[in-house]
Amino acid sequence: MLRRWLHVALWLVLVLLPGWAVAQVTATLDRDQVQLGETVTLNVRIEGQLRGGLPDLHVLDRDFEILGSSQNSSLSFVNGKASSELTLGVALRPRHAGKLEIPALAVAGESTAPLQLEVTAPDPAAAASAHGNLFMEAEVEPRQAMVGQQLSYVVKLYYATPRIGNASLDVPHVDGVEMTRVGNDLTYEAEKGGRTYRVLERRYALTPQHPGPLQLPAASFQGEMVDSRDPDSFFGVTVPVSAQAPALAVDVRPVPADWGKSTWLPARDLSLELEGWPDGTEPARVGQPLNLTMVLQATGLPFEALPELTLPALDGAKVYPEKPAPSTRDDGQWLLGRRQQTFAVVPERAGTLSIPETRVKWWNVLAGRTEMARIPAHSITVLPAGGGATPAPVDTAASSAGSPGVAAPTPATGSPWRWIALGSAALWLLSLLLWWWRRRRAALPVASTPDPAPSVRQLRQAFLAAARGDDAAAQARCLLAWARAERASIQHLGELASALDDDRQIAAITALQQQRYAPAATAGRHDLAAVFAKGFAWRRAKPPADGGPALAPLYPFESGE
Repeated sequence: MLRRWLHVALWLVLVLLPGWAVAQVTATLDRDQVQLGETVTLNVRIEGQLRGGLPDLHVLDRDFEILGSSQNSSLSFVNGKASSELTLGVALRPRHAGKLEIPALAVAGESTAPLQLEVTAPDPAAAASAHGNLFMEAEVEPRQAMVGQQLSYVVKLYYATPRIGNASLDVPHVDGVEMTRVGNDLTYEAEKGGRTYRVLERRYALTPQHPGPLQLPAASFQGEMVDSRDPDSFFGVTVPVSAQAPALAVDVRPVPADWGKSTWLPARDLSLELEGWPDGTEPARVGQPLNLTMVLQATGLPFEALPELTLPALDGAKVYPEKPAPSTRDDGQWLLGRRQQTFAVVPERAGTLSIPETRVKWWNVLAGRTEMARIPAHSITVLPAGGGATPAPVDTAASSAGSPGVAAPTPATGSPWRWIALGSAALWLLSLLLWWWRRRRAALPVASTPDPAPSVRQLRQAFLAAARGDDAAAQARCLLAWARAERASIQHLGELASALDDDRQIAAITALQQQRYAPAATAGRHDLAAVFAKGFAWRRAKPPADGGPALAPLYPFESGE
């Protein structure tokens, strides 16, 4: 009941929050070939705001029976941006053999692509073996895989009795194989050998860590079944029952010998994107940060298998990486790993700022070949701080043409050191004049510390006084002194930002550092007194991992029917 109300509350948030747009709507089948009498799962994944309600499934009635459905929804906030996702799983049983089509479904203002399913006649041998009241099946996909590639392992329990108690489903762990449960359990009905069974379906993601033959032991079930000879007994006479799924074998192949030193990434799909690069409508200026976000995501890999995202050292700019945002989710069958890294790129001089091409090599397990995900090189023109125009290059060839015997100097565009030296001298003189002017005015009192060991309260008041002025150096000095009084291990503002858990305070520290090194920059300044008015938002230490939870006992069966 609580879970149902949580789903309702999440749906209300998704529907009522404005400004969210549907990012993508996709539909997939867990397999593209089944026998008549078996079931197939249709997964409809919706990213973004749900508009118009759930898809109309009545278009499937002609070729399929709808046996059951499940929903898996999530809502997350990353870097201040909200994102939502809903996965709808529908268990379908084909009504007849042949090539059947899942038509396009209208959902959230979009349409899914049609899907094809091949349904073959039932196997007589399989039907003859399904006459018991309780049995299990297991499937693994694919049967040949690369080391590190995710396998989809499905266990199905068939039972013909209305009640089962004290039930548990055990899937043994295999050495050298990472096992993760994905999606929610599906319950539906299926026909085997002329009998109708209830089915419990559970899915796992298996990732082999070593090449060679892989043996998956039999999954087992144990429980208690109502005695069919006395189903209406007042005392509910039960008998212990058990079943096993068949053991399976998988051929795991090694990494190709010519792969090289790149990170081994066997995935069903992989993409690399860079967001936030200026489109040229607004000029970039010295001291004004460019907020870039790099996103790497893969289907069939957890985020731990993906390499960390970095930017190389840039000529003419400083790069400040923010806290990464990795995540792993699933679509009911396959793991979806994602790494997201945001960078603040602060130009230090006018001219052309370039970011080289970024490439990630990966192995396409569906096509069986090497592929490359790329972010192309980017360049942008950076103007001086304060709106000044970029100095025009000096025509040194013309100036030296009338001086015989004198070699023409290298153009300024090819040797910028002269302009760098002149600019540095000008900035130094400007800083000296500003310091003299502020000292003469004496508009702001300097925070004093008469006590050689000031208290935290005194240091906090000194910072708040400096925060209301314009002296970035005094603000940084007072803020660091206050932080050291609470955390003696803090050595510089970078460590202070890493120890905080508040995005506004982290952004304020980054802006304060930029003001110190680029005084002419004005964008990105924060009201320091307001941001730190309630003190530091220290990050709490994470509890140590306990080795992972054990598989929870299974109680999926109704008991009052």
